[in-house]
Amino acid sequence: MELSRRRLFGYSGVTLAAGAAAGAGLVSVAQAGDDKPADEEAVPFHGAHQAGIATPVQDRLHFAAFDVVTDDRGRLIRMLKEWTAAAAAFTGGHPYGSAAGGLGDSPPDDTGEALGLPPARLTLTIGFGPTLFEKDGKDRFGLKAKRPAALIDLPHFAGDNLDPTRTGGDICVQACADDPQVAVHAIRNLARIGFGVVSVRWSQLGFGKTSSTTPDKQTPRNMFGFKDGTRNIAGTEAKALDQHVWASGSDGAAWMAGGSYVVARRIRMHIETWDRTSLQEQQDIFGRTKGEGNAYGAKSEHDPVPLAKLPATSHVRLAHPDSNGGVRILRRGYSFTDGTDGLGRLDAGLFFIAYQRDPRKQFVPLQNKLAGNDAMNEYVQHVGSGIWACPPGVRKGGYWGEGLFT
Repeated sequence: MELSRRRLFGYSGVTLAAGAAAGAGLVSVAQAGDDKPADEEAVPFHGAHQAGIATPVQDRLHFAAFDVVTDDRGRLIRMLKEWTAAAAAFTGGHPYGSAAGGLGDSPPDDTGEALGLPPARLTLTIGFGPTLFEKDGKDRFGLKAKRPAALIDLPHFAGDNLDPTRTGGDICVQACADDPQVAVHAIRNLARIGFGVVSVRWSQLGFGKTSSTTPDKQTPRNMFGFKDGTRNIAGTEAKALDQHVWASGSDGAAWMAGGSYVVARRIRMHIETWDRTSLQEQQDIFGRTKGEGNAYGAKSEHDPVPLAKLPATSHVRLAHPDSNGGVRILRRGYSFTDGTDGLGRLDAGLFFIAYQRDPRKQFVPLQNKLAGNDAMNEYVQHVGSGIWACPPGVRKGGYWGEGLFT
């Protein structure tokens, strides 16, 4: 009963020493389960890099940004240890503790809605935002000196109309799975475990992946109906991943070696306007055909792109690596529809997610170019945003962010 109460009240009634001991025990329990995945649909949790980055992109997303609501470094570390234990259990297809058994006079440890479901290739990926290192001029957790230079505050881009309630966050967790209930269950239970330490700042559900890390599969389409992510970095391109995605100790932050930086942008698509636009104009905006997906001047989707034959303001021409000094990013975006905006229009669009080695050299210059010149800007608006440093993978016996806090 004591364990369930501690989870329910977010450590508020335990001492630092007691909480640390309990956290260590929970990590070992989850690792034992993680070594025995429920079935072949389980993605390994431990490794050199976090899963959910170069992993083959799953069908569904639940992305959540959290604010840390305590200034107690010890409580935050204990929560991260318990989060790690829970993540190892969930990705292995197991509940975290008791979901339907145990004592009837206390809440179950696990909310239970994923009981009986396979792991559905669930991955959980964590990142730490700029405000975890310093917020309102305050170094709450003694981390200011460890903030990587690459973890910048994103600049304001032309056309941005960011909603503060959908922007930023001290911590992010990306849950991807082939079953939406499995992804939602994971985020829900992490939020529950973190009660009193973190609170959900904002979250986003996504479907219909808009990019792929497996180029041998069919390229997915976005809400505009066009193939998206044709030249995305593949999860098997080790050299490209090392060059463009994985941070190195030589980059200046040793604790980030093997990690990456994620930028998430909630992009509202004005689909009613788009749906009344001629096919030719739609194709001119992208620089590709809508059916096959071939660039203008090319015969098939994956043929080399003859940039000179594309309209100067087309999306593909502006975003292509050859137009940006070879810069590439790894995209894991998803479509979304969140009801209507109250004016009879769908609140729909793209939840853009991109991983990279250094946002200063990759996302920022690329987005500056697109924001200032892309013909697609007439049909989209960036309304939410965030950037986080995603640490390397977890070793057995370790926890999320261990290198940052030790």
